[in-house]
Amino acid sequence: MTMPAEPVPAEPVPVPAEPVPVPAEPCLPVRRALLGLGSNVGERRVWLERAVAALPGVGVRPTRSSSLYDTDPVGEVLDQPAFLNACVLADTSLEPLELLDAAKRVERELGRPQRGRRHGPRPIDIDILLLGELELSHERMTLPHEQVLNRRFVLIPALELDFELGVPGGPRLADALAALPPDEGVRWAGPPLALPA
Repeated sequence: MTMPAEPVPAEPVPVPAEPVPVPAEPCLPVRRALLGLGSNVGERRVWLERAVAALPGVGVRPTRSSSLYDTDPVGEVLDQPAFLNACVLADTSLEPLELLDAAKRVERELGRPQRGRRHGPRPIDIDILLLGELELSHERMTLPHEQVLNRRFVLIPALELDFELGVPGGPRLADALAALPPDEGVRWAGPPLALPA
């Protein structure tokens, strides 16, 4: 008489492990910055292009560039070569002083002397003109930039990017430009800067 085969025990069904919750990354606000770039030493357009290319490496993503403008020196040092200026819109989650440090880092990496003549000739200058709707009065910087409404070489390229730009709680840039006398030489000098991919 043949004995019945013993039943083979079924393989245990694996029970999926409970997913481990991953803490969410803090959501930092992304603000739109308006930057002013200038150079009056050597191959001026090359310096501006290098600055724009370096911005993503310090947490600033350029989104639009104005045309380039050849501008007469203004301010404290008039006896120096003409500047090549542009404005750039960029997205960043950096806070104001962090953004200032990032801009200064790019200037240093591109060879701008840190103890050179104030307002004198320089290969690259990066000014933070606006940062979203933020207002700031600090010993290291002011937002909006204290000269943003007074300089044609800032207003003309900035309005090329966005004609509705204004300062927080203040006038539109277009109105500020209309109120300035046309005695500050600002001449179109070339197409916008190429932006990093």
